[in-house]
Amino acid sequence: MAMKGLRIRSYDEQMDRGGVIELERRCSVGPSDRVFHLFTDTLGDPIARIRNSPLFKMLVAELENELVGVIQGSIKTVTIQKASKDLSKVGYISGLRVSPLHRRKGIGMSLVNHLEQWFIDNQVNFAYMATEIDNEASVKLFVNKLGYMHFRTPAILINPVYQQSCHISTDVKIRKLRTEEAEYLYRNYICSADFFPSDIDKILQNKLSLGTWVAYDCADQSQTLFGQNGQVPNNWAMLSIWNSGKVFKLRIGKVPLSWFLYSKGFGLVDKVFPCFKMPALADFLDPFGFYFVYGLYCDGPQSGRLVQALFRFVHNMAAANSMDECKAIVTEVGGYDTWRLHIPHWKLLSCPEDLWCIKALKPEERNTIQEFTKTQPTSKTTKPLFVDPRDI
Repeated sequence: MAMKGLRIRSYDEQMDRGGVIELERRCSVGPSDRVFHLFTDTLGDPIARIRNSPLFKMLVAELENELVGVIQGSIKTVTIQKASKDLSKVGYISGLRVSPLHRRKGIGMSLVNHLEQWFIDNQVNFAYMATEIDNEASVKLFVNKLGYMHFRTPAILINPVYQQSCHISTDVKIRKLRTEEAEYLYRNYICSADFFPSDIDKILQNKLSLGTWVAYDCADQSQTLFGQNGQVPNNWAMLSIWNSGKVFKLRIGKVPLSWFLYSKGFGLVDKVFPCFKMPALADFLDPFGFYFVYGLYCDGPQSGRLVQALFRFVHNMAAANSMDECKAIVTEVGGYDTWRLHIPHWKLLSCPEDLWCIKALKPEERNTIQEFTKTQPTSKTTKPLFVDPRDI
């Protein structure tokens, strides 16, 4: 139960901006016992991470005139497997922060309860959130106390951007699609994926979306009519890029001395022997931007190498564009998406199990939640997962 005197209200940019920025500075993302801590820098705009959503809201918690907590929520319409309707309205919960001095006092629960009420007032069918599977505090709050149920465990894959370019086979053709071409392919090949947004056209047209690219074999004769009249090559892959670094930066902090020395040593090796392409953790100690890869899809028995070629292309694009200060390529894929095996990533920074939890906000959708969890997911029964870049 929340402590006496706690007040939950809407975020006021003029009054709360400084307090929220300071709270973000003091709160790391993820479990408190991890080897290093990840901090976010919203570049002076605390609400930047949800501004691109169709409908959004930020709430703050105030105690004796002190800002002690914050939470963000966004609403959109998506495809959900086994829901009562083809399209469902969902509310995404993100950015829950509570001041370290005021934790375990019910402030986080009060923030979530108020945000859920805003969802209900806007006819939302489901609320969902994501957290690392070993974040005990978050799991305890949402699953044990608030009734959320685990339904997906995707993986967040992160790969550093090196100064050297990655080799791409000359047998692979990579082409940028026009926005209307990309929308056509997404609506025809990925529309059945869980959480596929109905406003995919708005995402593709957003200024943060750098474009959509396809890869296929140069020798494939059908590539001359790619996407026309529904024709696609026998093997092909597709992805889009979102420039998350224009919205917020990340920074790794509280690194143990042993890790710092380790990263410095690898950085020295990278300078002396660049051909080894050794990752340097020190590059992440200062705020850095990243490209988020979304809408990944591939088809064909040999499409795995095309996925790999596309990610190498994204890497080279990031390395060549110094203005973006992009030091990492990030993507999130479903636990049973077969193409995850072909995505280059660094295990030290990646999260192999990102826990997604969901809760029905309407009585008629409670059976849907049971359907989500009553069967053991497999590669044959689980639909692909679309991760909206606006939720990152």
